[in-house]
Amino acid sequence: MLEVVEAYRKIGDPEDRFDVEFWQAQGERAIFQAALELALDAQIIRNGHADEPRLQRTVESFQRL
Repeated sequence: MLEVVEAYRKIGDPEDRFDVEFWQAQGERAIFQAALELALDAQIIRNGHADEPRLQRTVESFQRL
């Protein structure tokens, strides 16, 4: 991010769309990067380290369509 954007509003204000508008303006790549950083931060808090995240690969059943 190249600039700082601030908004001062009451929590729960029904007209507060700051977060939605902010992230929509950032674009898909920035949203994905921020989500990945949050996932890695959660791993660090939970495990003390952050390996490369993996998708869950469990399968419940196979059936012919």
